[in-house]
This record gives sequence, structure tokens and C-alpha cells, in this order.
Amino acid sequence: MSDPHPGRLPDKEDKRTFLRKLAEFLHPGPDSTAELIQTLAEAEDKHLIDADSRVMLEGVLRMANMSAGDVMVPSPRMDLVNIDAPFEDLLHLVIDTAHSRFPVYEGERENIIGILMAKDLLKLQRAPELNIRALLRPVSFIPESKGLNDLLREFRGNRNHLAIVIDEFGRTAGLITIEDVLEQIVGEIEDEFDIAEDAGDIYSLADGTWRVSGKTPLERVSEAFEVKLVDAELADHFDTIGGLIAHEMGHVPKRGEQFALGGLSFVVLHTKGGAVKWFKVSPVPTLPALEA
Repeated sequence: MSDPHPGRLPDKEDKRTFLRKLAEFLHPGPDSTAELIQTLAEAEDKHLIDADSRVMLEGVLRMANMSAGDVMVPSPRMDLVNIDAPFEDLLHLVIDTAHSRFPVYEGERENIIGILMAKDLLKLQRAPELNIRALLRPVSFIPESKGLNDLLREFRGNRNHLAIVIDEFGRTAGLITIEDVLEQIVGEIEDEFDIAEDAGDIYSLADGTWRVSGKTPLERVSEAFEVKLVDAELADHFDTIGGLIAHEMGHVPKRGEQFALGGLSFVVLHTKGGAVKWFKVSPVPTLPALEA
């Protein structure tokens, strides 16, 4: 049987649309990302969401406007593996940097041919006759303009956790990992190399050296090693050992760089976000006195 009132359904839909428009007019929603972030802050004030949830939601919103070039590790700071390097050199690099994945190059640093998983080095140790080329994973290249939302989707889809970022001229601009992307949402992710701040900041190592956090106060370093690092006037301008050494070096320290100060040798072990996270510290070797 046909509907005796065929026009009623559209009328009801129109009424719902009108009511929805009326509600939006009376209580307009945010018109921009900034207004939406402000709405999230108001929701936290009203205890509708907690602070951690607000921070993550804000991170998601901001990430939508960010690209790989915004958060990548620049090319000069990349830790790369030479395909022709001896096994012992590879092993030391893995231990010193504590990364799980390494871009591998052949000839020039620009010529990246694959990704080496640190755990795959165990196969070389057990079977030295293996060719390291057989252990390489495919490398993913992306443009600097790649949106982080799209990149995260690709990371999840292809199960790659590292990509090489290329600039507009086809040169290596840097690298980016899935951790770099997720940190835009949840904040800094501590890995197995990181130690909680409340656990301390100076650690003795088995080889007689020490590992010192870049955030360690100057006064604590001076007391621990019984040295004078700077005079009182300069000490007023710096709070941490990382900040002081960066000032003395005149540039942002890079992994592997060494600097002597106050009779101590500081070797940069680990950097993140342009700051030193850990130094390896040892006394500066003294030269034997010359016999008369």
C-alpha cells in the first residue's frame, strides 16, 4: 500500500535540520583550532576531562598542522652506519647510541641503502660469514612536507618505524621515527636508555667512568668530582652542566663530541631535542712529568 502522506518524512527531516541549526546558533561551536583548544581548557576547568587528556587532545589537534620537517632529526645529527665498517665498530656504535634502528649508507652519507636493526647484529656475531647486506631492511623516503597524520598512518600500515626525510632538491634532510610522531601527542617517551630524574643524575660505570645527566646542577657536579668548573660570576648564568658546556663549546653539542672542563673530560653520549641528555665523564689524563 502506498504512503497516504508521502510528504511527512521530508517535513520531519527539515524540522530536525532547523532545530539543529537553531541549537548551533544559540550555542555556536569553535570555528578554529585555537578556539577548540580553548574549549578543551574550559572542559578541564569544569572537570569534564583531566589534564593529561587535554594535553593529548591538544597534541592531536596541533599535529594535524605539522609536517615531517617540523620534528625530524636533522641530517648532521643522524647516527649512520657505514656498510663497510668492521663488526666491532658497528657494535660500539649500537652500545654508545642505544638506538634500535640505524640508516646504512655506502660511500657517501647521502647514499642510504637500507635500515639495520640493532638486534640483527646478533646474527653477525653468531655467523660472521654473513653479509651485512642480507640483514638490511627496506628504507622509506618521505618529503619534508609530509603531514604527521599521514605519516603516522603509513607507519602503522607498513610497520616501518623510521623514515628518511628528503628536501625539495632530493637531498637527505634528516630522519623521523614513529616515536618522534607519537611524542607530539603524549609528550616525551622515555626509552631503555633513559632513567627517571628522581633516580639520580650521576652514575658510576664499570670502566671507572661516570654517566652524568645534562640536567645535573653545576654545584652537584662540582661537589661530586671535587672540581671547580667555573668562577662565581659565570655560574650565575648557568644552572646545568649541559647548558654550561654548550656555552663553552659555542654550539649545540653533538653525539660523540668531547670537551674538557675543570680537569674532567665530557663526552656527549646521548642528545635529544637539541640538548645533551647524558655525558660520559672521566678525569683528563695527565701527561707524565719529563725527567730532567
